[in-house]
Amino acid sequence: MNHWELGATEIAAGVRSGDFSAEEVARSALARLESVNPALNAIVDFQAERVLAAARAVDTARVAGRGAGVLAGVPVTIKVVADEAGFATTNGLRLQRDQIATEDNPLVSHFKAAGAVPLGRTNTPSFSLRWFTSNRLYGSTRNPHRAGLTPGGSSGGASAAVAAGLGAIGHGTDIAGSVRYPAYACGVHGLRPTPGRISYFNASSPVRGIGQQFMSVSGPIARSVADLRLALEVMAQGDARDPVWVPAPLRGPAAPRLAALCTHPAGMDTDPRVVRALEEAAQRLRDRGWRVSRVDDVPPLREAAIEHVYLWMGDGFDSRWAKALKEGDPGALAALAGQRKQVAGMDAATFSDALTRRMTMLREWQLFFEDYPVLLMPVSGELPFPDELDMGDEAAYRRVWEAQVPLMGTAFVGVPGVSVATGVEDGVPVGVQVVAGRFREDLCLDAAADIEADGFKPRVVDPAF
Repeated sequence: MNHWELGATEIAAGVRSGDFSAEEVARSALARLESVNPALNAIVDFQAERVLAAARAVDTARVAGRGAGVLAGVPVTIKVVADEAGFATTNGLRLQRDQIATEDNPLVSHFKAAGAVPLGRTNTPSFSLRWFTSNRLYGSTRNPHRAGLTPGGSSGGASAAVAAGLGAIGHGTDIAGSVRYPAYACGVHGLRPTPGRISYFNASSPVRGIGQQFMSVSGPIARSVADLRLALEVMAQGDARDPVWVPAPLRGPAAPRLAALCTHPAGMDTDPRVVRALEEAAQRLRDRGWRVSRVDDVPPLREAAIEHVYLWMGDGFDSRWAKALKEGDPGALAALAGQRKQVAGMDAATFSDALTRRMTMLREWQLFFEDYPVLLMPVSGELPFPDELDMGDEAAYRRVWEAQVPLMGTAFVGVPGVSVATGVEDGVPVGVQVVAGRFREDLCLDAAADIEADGFKPRVVDPAF
């Protein structure tokens, strides 16, 4: 049996029942890592002995009757932006290669307490700024489906790892699509929860900008919706170190099985293959008892994407620009330079106006979800990009940003969304996005599960190069 092919739900059940041990799973995962990671560069730091020690601890607890946890023996990966004691919290920066964490981020603690086994640290672009994953510290991550195709970003390492069987669950962070887009690009599923749902605190860098506190959130990446749901249950526990955590229930009030379908939000020129994926997903929902109504547009999306840049890049832009110059990473500099005219020198009045606009737009979105509890829309207006497309000319850069309006706009207003893989066309993954109201991740996952049930089910991919 290749344990690395199993999902988190299957692994945890097998370890708890004694069908196989957590150590067997860990050894299988390490062998898979040794086999395929050199070609992918998805995991950029790991310690094999720590992996085996953690697995043995799970087995010892089970044999002793102390309980093995809901994620018993499940190999998980942690993005290099989150503190994990004994590892550098680099955020893809050479400047932070010696920033060794002395304690775990709450989400890492929650994984470990649930019996999960951290397998390794996954790659991200410098500053986690791009929808592509390369940096001067670790190099580039490759998409296991096709050479020359972006693995997405910023959680490109996490998604490539999950797609290739390097762990059953990947931790990612999403401030402008950084969980949803790489999941889409790598043909797996990814959930961006509501801000405040998952506790996050790095002792190595405890100060976060106001914009990041409003919009940045950690979320799980997995090969099944059931595994996303299981990971969310573990990750959503609170921690006193995070004052913005919200103890919202994971299951909200009953809602009608009614979804809106919008194939061209904000007047986007959506790729016909994405439109086809959306139409097919809508039909799967209908087949499982949902009513699906087509809508011509959604609440403010393009305007939200524009305002999003103020909070995402404008908050502390000057200091970030100076640090990017010192790091010398061309991708980070290109991303910042592309928005510099809009946000450089942003004053308090502009920042305050962006926050006001956010609440106004969120109100419109919440009213929309009163009529349609779930929205089916594109993850991106295009299929996954050629790698490093944003490093081309001005037209290429703008093409990338235009396609990502559904990611940035929904992030700005702070609603949850899940990227659902729906197939692979000629080696290029395609998927759809399911969005719902604040703290209604349950509705996103319910709809995603019904789309998955009668459709495409991601399986481990062997790198095609």
